[in-house]
Amino acid sequence: MEASSTRPPSVRAKGLFLETIDHPGPGRLLAGRRIGYRRTLTAHQEPPSARREPYRAGCDQNNGGVNVAHEFRLPDIGEGLTEGEIVRWLVPVGGSVETDGALVEVETDKAVVEIPSPFAGVVLHHGASEGETVQVGSILAVIGEPGETWSADERAEAPSSVGTVEAGSEVVASRGTVQALPVVRRLARELGVDLTSVVGTGPGGKITREDVLRSTETQPSPAVTGPTERVPMTRLRRTIAEHMKRSWREIPHVTTFDEVDASRMLAARSALARRHERQIPLEALVVLAVIPVLRRFGEFNATLDGDDLVLHRRYDIGIAVDTPDGLIVPVVKSADQMSLVELSTEVLRLSNSAKERSLVPDEVAGATFTISNIGAVGGGFGTPIIPYGTTAVLSVGRAVDRPVVRGGKVTVAPMAPLSFSYDHRVIDGGLGRRFMAVLIENFEEPALFL
Repeated sequence: MEASSTRPPSVRAKGLFLETIDHPGPGRLLAGRRIGYRRTLTAHQEPPSARREPYRAGCDQNNGGVNVAHEFRLPDIGEGLTEGEIVRWLVPVGGSVETDGALVEVETDKAVVEIPSPFAGVVLHHGASEGETVQVGSILAVIGEPGETWSADERAEAPSSVGTVEAGSEVVASRGTVQALPVVRRLARELGVDLTSVVGTGPGGKITREDVLRSTETQPSPAVTGPTERVPMTRLRRTIAEHMKRSWREIPHVTTFDEVDASRMLAARSALARRHERQIPLEALVVLAVIPVLRRFGEFNATLDGDDLVLHRRYDIGIAVDTPDGLIVPVVKSADQMSLVELSTEVLRLSNSAKERSLVPDEVAGATFTISNIGAVGGGFGTPIIPYGTTAVLSVGRAVDRPVVRGGKVTVAPMAPLSFSYDHRVIDGGLGRRFMAVLIENFEEPALFL
């Protein structure tokens, strides 16, 4: 099922204005969300009683003047926001920022929003650390002049009335009966906490990070059923985990399944091995079968860059290799320029280097499409994860003899399962199905590509 293209407006604070950003439209990606669409500026409304004079931090001994530190408070961005979580500070304390320069990323219930600074100067103070929650109207940052200082003790926090931006009448909705920020839900999943059993202490009963952590202290520890061992993840395993998490989080996967009669492909492999008196890895034949299909359907040999789909005219094919240390994907560069023998030699070399951990960085970078021969370890169907920066991945399972109907007669044929995942942001199911149909033709008639 395809997701609806209707999305709520986003906003970003800009100087003394707030930008209302309507969807859909051309924009750019930020932490998996899009901002930068059609913009309408609305003045940041504050009643006169809520306006503050800049905080005077002290005297400049050199010129006798007064240094002025600006308190920048988290604005109400017009989506029913009462608080936001600091995702990442883009300018550290002591760092310089220009007017409208990116200052901080804040996560709300609906998006990660990049908030620019309304002032130019040096960041003197962060109102919260990364991972902490900031209430609307609270100090987000203090910006002043070089050499200036700021202390929260010198200026007591007072309630602030913060203006709103007209961004429609939509109110932040909770999922079911639970109200919690996405980062809080993520923390709950990681800790195995059922949010429906947690009492929220935030505004309107919203569950906070502290509520989730507090609930873990009251939950009984799982019963110990036997000896356990804690094994730290290797650096490679951590890298794999991070890549998989990023791809799964940011790419909406669709997987198409089918089977192919591998009789002629396997027969061709055996004949070619005898002719060339060398090993012909199945991956080499799969690469040769895939490349003409990628030429025909360029969306599958591409990279999504913001609102642009970059179609690659090079065919650098990643080959997933199972190693004792984890999955490694070396890349066959310019595979379309190689003969079968050259391709076989390169696939075997890269596979051996991967298992020996002797690959150089360039040999694991730049894939435009990836193939996984899960059949080599006895696998069948699967749901392969798309490597980040590409739009598709093909998994080929182990061929198994099964009865099939051919010309009205039942016969036995080695049927190989195919699992094909692609990025649903740029590829629909119909196009994915057409790609598979042409690929199956090549698999069943190797003469089309050999």
